[in-house]
Amino acid sequence: MAEDSPLLIKRYASRRLYNTETSDYVTLEDIAGFIRDGREVQIVDLKSGDDLTRQYLLQIIAEHESKGESVLPINVLTDLVRSYSTSATSVVPQFLAMSFEMLRDGQSKMMENMEKMNPMSTMPGFEAMKAQQAAFMKAMTGGMGNWPPRASEGEGREGGGEDLDEIKNQLADLQAKLARMNK
Repeated sequence: MAEDSPLLIKRYASRRLYNTETSDYVTLEDIAGFIRDGREVQIVDLKSGDDLTRQYLLQIIAEHESKGESVLPINVLTDLVRSYSTSATSVVPQFLAMSFEMLRDGQSKMMENMEKMNPMSTMPGFEAMKAQQAAFMKAMTGGMGNWPPRASEGEGREGGGEDLDEIKNQLADLQAKLARMNK
């Protein structure tokens, strides 16, 4: 099966997860490994056919967070919980998608600059590090790189381009603040 097609995992009534490509049972950690390696995964209930991918991805994140492998700060988690009970729910997915897109673009530019300016780019293993970084970003963004769909500015309503520009400016400000905090 092609690497660009999602890996189909079936969940049996016993809650066991079955990899349809290798014909064996897998764990949540195995699934997390597939995703870190850059593979898209789809998990479906064998009996009902329901897509359970989101549920299992959230479970993987929760397990990593509970083990002390915290990626999401408490204030971000709190804001996510709040967004489920407010009208901001419709804005949050777009904001997160754009944030990860900006992060991915920034890291790509950083890697390009490293290649141009850094003698490390000629060292053995640099390409592997670059590939690992790309897989990490793909896993972190959950394949949201193509979302939200691109539309011409202002399509469907007046001033849409201005709203997008304002959001982009806010995201750039947030990234600058985060960069200063990490120094």
